[in-house]
Amino acid sequence: MIFILLFIAAGFLAYSNGANDNFKGVATLFGSGTTNYKKAINWATITTFSGSVAAIFLASTLVKNFSGKGLVPDTLIQSPEFAISIALGAALTVFMATKIGMPISTTHSLVGALFGSGVVAVGSAFNFAKLGNTFLMPLIVSPLMAAVVSLIVYIIFRRLRIALGVTKETSAYIGEEKIAVAKPLHSNSFSSVETKSQKTLHISKEQDFMDKYEGNFIGINAQKVLDTAHYLSAGIVSFARGLNDTPKIVGLLIVINTLDIKWGMIVVAMAMAIGGLLNAKKVGEMMSKKITPMNSGQGFTANLVTGVLVTTASVHGLPVSTTHVSVGSIFGIGTVTKKANVKVVRNILLSWLLTLPIAALFSATVYWLLLTFK
Repeated sequence: MIFILLFIAAGFLAYSNGANDNFKGVATLFGSGTTNYKKAINWATITTFSGSVAAIFLASTLVKNFSGKGLVPDTLIQSPEFAISIALGAALTVFMATKIGMPISTTHSLVGALFGSGVVAVGSAFNFAKLGNTFLMPLIVSPLMAAVVSLIVYIIFRRLRIALGVTKETSAYIGEEKIAVAKPLHSNSFSSVETKSQKTLHISKEQDFMDKYEGNFIGINAQKVLDTAHYLSAGIVSFARGLNDTPKIVGLLIVINTLDIKWGMIVVAMAMAIGGLLNAKKVGEMMSKKITPMNSGQGFTANLVTGVLVTTASVHGLPVSTTHVSVGSIFGIGTVTKKANVKVVRNILLSWLLTLPIAALFSATVYWLLLTFK
């Protein structure tokens, strides 16, 4: 029964992860108007699932890190109660954030849950040094690095575009509206109303403007090249997220010795996909529209930086957060364009600060309850 509960807890965590994280890779596609929400989430689902499958071959180190190995004694790692408390603590934190539309880190939630249950279980025997070096340091450094790198890369790309003779044109929507005009029957009275159409320039909000790139790159229309590159970069980010996040959840299942890790990866990947398809929209709106307005070129740059950083971290076993890196990259672009919504970013940073203690509290409570009623 306890192993079934662990399997359900891991599935709930994977579902919550997909709901909060799946859309982050394609947020710039939707935010820049390159595609609509439905096409964006479908692309995210396909590429995230592919990353999850690739994790079977490329991310075994992360599986070991997130089983708790090195943080607590090995005997505790084999305890299903310990794994359940971590999964539920992190899942409840991520699910709660998803419901209010706040993009938080599943990685950060898992670290908090590991800390909460670990301290309750072993007290001072918990390896605080490894917690700081292996887990917390990459989580703190990665968004700062992403912001700086995306800022630099965007400036380089912008200068390269100008050097290649590709120009950026901003357009506004010109619509047609109908107005009612009174038609006089006599000099002092009106007896009928006539409807006429007239062209109207709509300039209500700056984010409603559309940027298009004019010119050619290697003989192909620059905008088409950019849109294709933007789709590919979004796919890379989603692939990297699946590669980085799936093994973290599967690490909790290694106490079920009868479950092959490969099958664990597939089950987690499916739960993540379902969570993203059903519950990703609120967080997607936050990531796409509220941090900073973007055009397709800016979105491509943010995605490229995010994908490279997260993939590199995954291969080297560093538990960075796709959320932190992605938000950092988007904010870096907003810093250059001077359009970043500082209030929204401040709220997101606050949610990140609260993630670890909330997950630790949930996890410690679950672990205590499981031991009490065992």
